[in-house]
Amino acid sequence: MTFPKYERYKDSGVEWLGEIPEHWEVKKLKFLADIRNGLDYKSVQSDSEQYPVIGSGGQFAYSTQPLYSGESVLLGRKGTINKPLYVNGSFWTVDTMFYTEIKRNTFPKFLYYSSLTIPFDYYSTNTAVPSMTQNDLGNHIFAYPPIAEQERIAEFLDRKCGEIDEAIAKKQRLIELLDEQKTILINQAVTKGLNPDAPMKDSAIDWLGQIPAHWEVCPLKRSFHSITVGIVITPSKYYVDFGVPCLRSLNVKANCLLEKDLVYISDKSNNFLSKSQIFKDDIVCVRTGQPGTTAVVTEKWHKANCIDLIIIRKSKKVLSHYLSVMMNSEVCRSQYLIGSSGAIQQHFNIEMAKNLIICYPPIDEQEKILRYSFMVEQKANTAKRKIGQQLEQLTELKQVLIAEAVTGKIKV
Repeated sequence: MTFPKYERYKDSGVEWLGEIPEHWEVKKLKFLADIRNGLDYKSVQSDSEQYPVIGSGGQFAYSTQPLYSGESVLLGRKGTINKPLYVNGSFWTVDTMFYTEIKRNTFPKFLYYSSLTIPFDYYSTNTAVPSMTQNDLGNHIFAYPPIAEQERIAEFLDRKCGEIDEAIAKKQRLIELLDEQKTILINQAVTKGLNPDAPMKDSAIDWLGQIPAHWEVCPLKRSFHSITVGIVITPSKYYVDFGVPCLRSLNVKANCLLEKDLVYISDKSNNFLSKSQIFKDDIVCVRTGQPGTTAVVTEKWHKANCIDLIIIRKSKKVLSHYLSVMMNSEVCRSQYLIGSSGAIQQHFNIEMAKNLIICYPPIDEQEKILRYSFMVEQKANTAKRKIGQQLEQLTELKQVLIAEAVTGKIKV
């Protein structure tokens, strides 16, 4: 996008702001709006949808009465401080969110867009939870055009940012469709095989339907005779700075193991806790958090240990990587993620693992399905990476457009 510039500029006197249009001013936020503190909402909390209660993380409750009514720019005081909000209506803010009473000759939407350019990282206090002071916000300097021009700039940004947001939404939907397509293709592969002309038989299982006639269907315990669980007794007392790697649920993602946030135990503890040692081609499953998420132990993690993970020892009958793909497929996960009540299960235990129904094609067919599944995954991930780059470009374009419009670098 290219836009014209103003005919004449002047030095703003503010280093980071640089030159501004000759007829513009510079003003501190406290001269554009009064910054007000939010209040505790307990005494006005409502069970019905009346007035929104807003904190720095967004709306989270309702109140029986408003703290303020009208147009306002909300600014985070603590927590999520870098996401100003524009509100036009009646609302209540809590103590993590400032609200503003906007003064005459300041167009509210222009103030909102200007607020998006505040360097929050620069102002944020050095505490565990990011926070902003009323003083710092009030003294932040904005470029300030006449009110009619503020309105024109805000209308321009509403339109252009809306177009960019629409493009972003379409890209995000495309990522969702790629994931849906990947899920369908892998589900099809692990339940129907890759040969559309293969003779079929009834699996005698409602959710599974027909499967290739030469496949076997049985509970996991029929093919994997060792299904156990990792350390469950106060594991932190065994932690050391360096030693034997010990996997936790946050190290297990679908079909892969991550090193981030890894903990260690001593060789002595590893020998003492030999039941939970893991070996190449074992399968580990998450019990809580993301229940049932499964990955294969690779050479890198051979003879490591694990905490609160289900361990399925490798079997000659089934390829470990095939089982991992099968267990991570939606058609398999639906067996244990949704309980009899229809609620999502938050825990995956050994008994559930043992009774998990698995389709078993011959080994050579498992290998073909594996290669196909990895190809589907790779193609989807490649396409998603490209879309991700496009999303970053669109987000950056939006940020630059806002900054240039509210500082007068472009004329709209």
